Amino acid sequence: MATSFSPMTKKFRKEEVLEYHAGARPGKIEVVPTKPTATARDLSLAYTPGVAEPCLEIARDKDLSYAYTTRGNLVAVVSNGTAVLGLGDIGPYAAKPVMEGKGVLFKKFADIDVFDLNIEAREVDHFCSVVKALEPTFGGINLEDVKAPECFVIEERLQKEMQIPVFHDDQHGTAIVTVAALLNALKVTRKNLSECTIVFSGSGASAIACAKLIQSFGKLGHMQPAGDILLCDSKGIVHKGRKDLNDFKRELAGTTNRHGKSGTLADALRGADVFIGLSQPGIVTQEMVRSMNPSPIIFAMANPVPEIMPHDAREAGAVVVATGRSDFLNQINNVLAFPGVFRGALDVRASAITERMKLDAAVALAAVVSDDELDENHVIPSVFDPRVMPAVAAAVARAARADGVARR
Repeated sequence: MATSFSPMTKKFRKEEVLEYHAGARPGKIEVVPTKPTATARDLSLAYTPGVAEPCLEIARDKDLSYAYTTRGNLVAVVSNGTAVLGLGDIGPYAAKPVMEGKGVLFKKFADIDVFDLNIEAREVDHFCSVVKALEPTFGGINLEDVKAPECFVIEERLQKEMQIPVFHDDQHGTAIVTVAALLNALKVTRKNLSECTIVFSGSGASAIACAKLIQSFGKLGHMQPAGDILLCDSKGIVHKGRKDLNDFKRELAGTTNRHGKSGTLADALRGADVFIGLSQPGIVTQEMVRSMNPSPIIFAMANPVPEIMPHDAREAGAVVVATGRSDFLNQINNVLAFPGVFRGALDVRASAITERMKLDAAVALAAVVSDDELDENHVIPSVFDPRVMPAVAAAVARAARADGVARR
């Protein structure tokens, strides 16, 4: 969804933001040596002739690349710039500040090193061939800001063809944090997930990933999945009778909307328990919220302007309200998920990110908020809560072992 940049940065002057990114040394990340380089001997160990020894060891066993190089703590953040933040298709050059920012977050929250790779590759085959060729360098791949539906095909193909984790954060990071917040919101409102109707506004990458993760509760035995899920796109409720659905919407149409409901977003919300918005600003009215079941849960995550403003949602009866913004309570922020997910996956040298790893990450993230802390204004931890990353990483590592994708 392309929107104006100015509302996002209203707290800052344009000149202040540009100076931050330029400064004396342009950009936000750098590469620094981790071994001594003060003497000629140091340099001989780092490069020629000493470097031949680890090269020969790795030539005999490529897994020793984890022992003698940075590979085990190095993630590629890869984008073609086709779906950047709220800016839309701005291309790989303009996407680079965002990808550098992602590198900053990886380092700050999980001490993971990143190379941001902004590639001129819009076509699926080209994109996949570029990324697959990079496997010897990295321990994991974070796909970022790639538009749907290509992002689904790219992630699925790369994960099948590569032996390292491939994780599209726009999908699964969003899903993990959203599900974690939902679990706690259900506690606050004393609702049972298996009896709830959840309505999504938006049926792109994030919404589809969220819906699938909620469905995974039943498949993996954590609890029963939601009573029903309704997805709404710009043309209304997604149902099997529609002829205009892409393959990914069509797949979900077969496992959601069990009563074959049709109509508008307003029709979908009537009698629903939960609204999860990943769509357009201002499309939910107070009347829609009042039409929901008692004690509704509203996650209005369109950025920078939510589907409904929190004070309007609360005035209409919503008990728990969350957004994607840091200036409101209950911020749904991907940084609560991806650092811990990759930390756990890298620590056990996982070959993939499985559905169980994502679901266990969500459950662990929800559990960070203790019963004493939990209330309608606190259903998700702060991004600065030091308990978050270790809890998510530990859960991901355990799930990787349980699913047989851990190699250490």
